[in-house]
Amino acid sequence: MESQSISMESLESIYQKYLQYPNIVTDSRLAVPDCIYWGIKGERFDGSSFCKDALDKGARYCVIDNFDYYHDSEQIILIENSLKTLQDLAQHHRSLLTIPVLAITGSNGKTTTKELTQLVLSQGLNTFSTPGNLNNHIGLPLSLLKVSTNHQIAILELGANHQQEHQFLLEICQPSHYVITNIGLDHLEGFGGFEGVIKATKEVTDDLIHRNGILFNNLDDQEIQNLVKKYSNTVNYSLEGANGTDLIECMDVNLYPFLTVKLKFQAEEVEIYSHLFGQFNAINIILASTIGVYFGISLSECKRAIEYYIPTNNRSQRIKIDTNEYILDAYNANPSSMSLGIVDFQNYPHPNKFLILGDMFELGKASENEHKKIIELIDTNQYNMVIFVGQIFKNCLNSGLLANQFVFDSTLDSKEFLKEQNIKNGLFYLKGSRGMKLETLLNT
Repeated sequence: MESQSISMESLESIYQKYLQYPNIVTDSRLAVPDCIYWGIKGERFDGSSFCKDALDKGARYCVIDNFDYYHDSEQIILIENSLKTLQDLAQHHRSLLTIPVLAITGSNGKTTTKELTQLVLSQGLNTFSTPGNLNNHIGLPLSLLKVSTNHQIAILELGANHQQEHQFLLEICQPSHYVITNIGLDHLEGFGGFEGVIKATKEVTDDLIHRNGILFNNLDDQEIQNLVKKYSNTVNYSLEGANGTDLIECMDVNLYPFLTVKLKFQAEEVEIYSHLFGQFNAINIILASTIGVYFGISLSECKRAIEYYIPTNNRSQRIKIDTNEYILDAYNANPSSMSLGIVDFQNYPHPNKFLILGDMFELGKASENEHKKIIELIDTNQYNMVIFVGQIFKNCLNSGLLANQFVFDSTLDSKEFLKEQNIKNGLFYLKGSRGMKLETLLNT
């Protein structure tokens, strides 16, 4: 073939170009002067086909793997597989970094932990953290390639939903420090049930042991302890200061109206007044503070950083609209996170509460059973109204609704219903998978 007569550029040669022009984009619409446009083949498009668009916008180089869009130009780099080369480039870049690299994995709380930890560490260190949700086989390499020699520490979030994905991502980012937030009922369909989740997490602990990394160790999660019980290179944290081995001591947690956590390290004691909801976020605050103290940040600096954090992107987000207040926790959902949120909201001292739950996706064979467990968990007496949204919940209820329970096929249908109710002075908790788009119910 004619394409075989074109000499492929070496990884080292591409890396030198990257060092000179470190802004890599994979969307030609985001191309700017002196960036490198990286054409990746997707399910519905071929990134190589947008090479000319990127060059017209000032891209210094285009990396492509489709000979049909190649022409002889020093600005076009033709390679065999653009995605693999991007991953190899990121791994090569990581191998040359000498800073601590903290990988955050787990079933729930990864992004909140990442954002809290970034704010905490930034009190004393030039800290990089994964932007947005760039945490998969494409996003992680792009994140790594944003780490510069000016950074003193990097926080990388790893997102996985099938076996061996953790292993693959860890080989790219080669962590020195590890966080497994928890092991719960997430992505059951892709992982193959809860045993599959444990198996996938073992990929993380195997990598940890292989690299002799440092684990920030959640003593409250028994499944994690089962995987690391013989591993000693840990920094422990928990809600209860288990066995006195925690780096910092959690002295008290108050859940309402906002989450307050009292912590102690040596002679220093602080009370952190957060903008977060739920006890499940208390352990995230403790973890971020533990990481901060470990890396030389004082507890008072941790307090300042965490109190500054206001959640966004539908994650434990508190929103006041007219007379109603919403706890919007609908970025995603699985049985573990939904059940924890329900328990905390049921105990919330408010006279006018409304619970809105949307279907949980990616649960595979366990879907119906897990939705039924959620329904059984709800103490309807604690609410003015409970609204279920989605076909899965509807199928599980089988017309067995109580007086203040309602079920709707879609978010749009429930929105029309809520408009008719004209609710005033209510507190709403909204939880569901991303595809349910429960945030559209606000201000109804």
